[in-house]
Amino acid sequence: MSNFSFKTFLESLNTKPLIDVSIANNSYVSLDLSIDNRDLITVNVSSSTDLENYIWNFMRIKNAKVAYGGYLEKRGIYNRSDYFNKLNPDEERNIHLGLDLWVEAGTPIYAPLDATVHSFNNNTNYGDYGPTLILKHSFDAIEFYTLYGHLSLDSLKGKRLDEQIKSGQQIAVLATSEVNGDYPPHLHFQIIKDIKDYKGDYPGVSNNLDLEFYKRNCPDPNWLLNL
Repeated sequence: MSNFSFKTFLESLNTKPLIDVSIANNSYVSLDLSIDNRDLITVNVSSSTDLENYIWNFMRIKNAKVAYGGYLEKRGIYNRSDYFNKLNPDEERNIHLGLDLWVEAGTPIYAPLDATVHSFNNNTNYGDYGPTLILKHSFDAIEFYTLYGHLSLDSLKGKRLDEQIKSGQQIAVLATSEVNGDYPPHLHFQIIKDIKDYKGDYPGVSNNLDLEFYKRNCPDPNWLLNL
């Protein structure tokens, strides 16, 4: 299915909010964490504390409850971890493939659609997802997956493979930086069309060489969320 057709399909689905339904869309604000944001020149993005202070201050100024964004952003934050860096600049992974929702630790996360549990894992590389959940969605002949990263450890307790999940059901809680890969609290949400053999993990950051593939396989999550 082409991305244009897949976009139309996603936009046709009756999607529930990932975060508290009482938070209106006008309480969300778009946040730019790309290397092109000159406001970040004076921020040590390698420090989760400094970055968190920048994000929360930005949200206060905008009178927002949730900050979101990041799809296909080229970010400097990944420079701090060998997990993303390569000697060849074209192989350095620094292009973000999901949509981030920046909000307080302890915030409940809800399933946007009916699903089954595909897999889950605690990905503990420095700067990785930390606790991660992947759901499988099936609508007629169309299947796709959604990934939820930077969750609390308790979010994975009691999860069962192929467990039925209902739209709007709480599936997780956001973690602090001590658990989530050393980031300010947020949800990494990603759509995956073909997950291959991955379980409990899937690349959330691309390099330039592989970007066209991931743009096709991991389309814009806002097609589904409509923020």
